[in-house]
Amino acid sequence: MFKEPAWRFFPLTPAAQTGSLWAMRTYTLDDLRNWPTATRDLSNPARLAVIGDPVAHSRSPQMHNPALRAAGIDGEYVRLHLQPEELEEGIALMKAADFIGFNATIPHKGAVFAAVDGMSETARRIGAVNTVAIRDGVLVGHNTDAPGWKEAVREAFSADLAGLRVMVVGAGGGAGRAAAVQCAMDRCERLVLANRTVEKAHALAAELRDAIGDAGRLAVIPWEEGAMERELDGIDLIVNATSMGMKEGDAEAVPQRLIQPHHLVYDMVYAPARTRLMAAAEERGAKAENGLGMLLWQGALAFEFWFRREAPLVAMREGLLGS
Repeated sequence: MFKEPAWRFFPLTPAAQTGSLWAMRTYTLDDLRNWPTATRDLSNPARLAVIGDPVAHSRSPQMHNPALRAAGIDGEYVRLHLQPEELEEGIALMKAADFIGFNATIPHKGAVFAAVDGMSETARRIGAVNTVAIRDGVLVGHNTDAPGWKEAVREAFSADLAGLRVMVVGAGGGAGRAAAVQCAMDRCERLVLANRTVEKAHALAAELRDAIGDAGRLAVIPWEEGAMERELDGIDLIVNATSMGMKEGDAEAVPQRLIQPHHLVYDMVYAPARTRLMAAAEERGAKAENGLGMLLWQGALAFEFWFRREAPLVAMREGLLGS
């Protein structure tokens, strides 16, 4: 098992970087097969990417390229559209093209988990890899979603997970699973998993009992108004890990009448900037935050994983907010 590194103790002194076309282009497997030709219009070699299907919507280049410039690293971070059947060849071609690493988004996190040669404990527990470093031809996987969310919560609410009673809505997989794993690893005061398919939440709870320490601090409920109402008096942090709120006419992830002034509400949705859940929470006197901070912090932790140095967070934040 790969041990998570103390990367801040290994400084890197790279060369400077200039401009790029990173905001415009999405590359394909065909491009990757002819990488020097496909990327000849870039000012610096493209050695980092986010892979997904689809991926043109990804805002990761908007924060990683400013980070590379701020750190004086010669390289470009690009979008790479790979379909599931193209993933194996795509990874081999990235290794051949001397990539430093890549991020994986939907639907590749599970397949990349199976493809890496080693991984962090966080990635192992979540069962998904979103960040890969390529070191001497070896693929080392990590999941920065969970620790990135933890940092976003700390920044937004000045609170550590260890002292909180948390309800994760949409805990069956994906971002909800990542949040639940992080809560358990930090041994939060109480963890309530709410999911439409209760069996998935029960399966996750079974995996987390050893991490949280006291199984009595872990509960599973159906994602239903009545069940949530019975729990929310004793909850500090409500986490929406569903996609509810991204589309007009979506149902409420958490009914507004259940939100109380003492609640902290973290909505992993970040578009629009003031989500429906945030607005509902603020009207009830609660503090609320959207998921942009999670996107920022998971990116910063990926940068540190690749380069073993502290991420230029100010440049990344400015790039993300300006996109």
